[in-house]
Amino acid sequence: MGIYTLLRRFVNFVIRITEVTLKAARLSAKERQNFIGLIICVLLFCSGFAIHGNTGLYFNLAAFLIVIGGTFGATMICFQTKQLAILHKVLMTSYSTRVKEPDEIVEILVDLSVKRRLQGLLSLEEDGGATSITFLRRALGFMVDGYKAEQIEDFLNTEMYFFKVRREQSERVLRTMAKIAPAFGLVGSVVGLISLLAGVNETDAILTTVPIALTSTLYGVVLANFVFSPFAANVRERTDRELLLQKIITDAVLVIESNGNPRVLEMKLKSFLTPSSRVGRLTSLKRIRERFNIQPKSTKPISKRRPSLQHP
Repeated sequence: MGIYTLLRRFVNFVIRITEVTLKAARLSAKERQNFIGLIICVLLFCSGFAIHGNTGLYFNLAAFLIVIGGTFGATMICFQTKQLAILHKVLMTSYSTRVKEPDEIVEILVDLSVKRRLQGLLSLEEDGGATSITFLRRALGFMVDGYKAEQIEDFLNTEMYFFKVRREQSERVLRTMAKIAPAFGLVGSVVGLISLLAGVNETDAILTTVPIALTSTLYGVVLANFVFSPFAANVRERTDRELLLQKIITDAVLVIESNGNPRVLEMKLKSFLTPSSRVGRLTSLKRIRERFNIQPKSTKPISKRRPSLQHP
């Protein structure tokens, strides 16, 4: 049995185990595909080191400490410790919570618009406590508290702006780390070369210093392009998705506050969606009855018998 057959079977086994684990974590299908693709790429990346040569050659504690210590030390000089703590929370949130899709938000908002017309504005108060979206909960709270449309729009736009500013700061930290890591990899290489020149006539010195010179550069490049830059891109992508949802919520809340037509709101919000997501009608009579448990009024059947022309 060839090595490629074994590698293929191992990858299939990892995929099956990963699918079971991610289903147990209640992730969406798109997120499961993302994680499975990531695991496959990591396996292929590591296999390139393991197939030809001894994997122990790529591990060097001295080089790792030089790159990691230098990178985080320079980052702490550039940014406050509080900003690094915020970055940690952002990364943990990005990989532990799921962002709703735009079509899910549109459906929720159209339902709220219909409920506003059927049951009044105060009926939205219970939805504000039940929703898991912080921005939507705050928007509904402003509306139930009786703020004017101009005030609600100003509040929500301000919150969107500073949300974007905070996320850009976290992304800036990761971009800075991605720039610093290769430089400290070069520092480790210089350290190894200096030690090599100092003991050029000693075989043991050469064997201990050459790995530091080479692996430190490897660590710096891998950390920059496989850790820090991808994390920064993930923060940017998630921020763009959440800003889109916040824009949808802001426009919808202003229409709901003015008691606008739910059908008009649906047509407006669907302009935010891709053409493939604009399927079905959210304000159909059947769907409204099922969503709010509205029973149709029963009418008495009209008799088909003709009235008699004879006198009783």
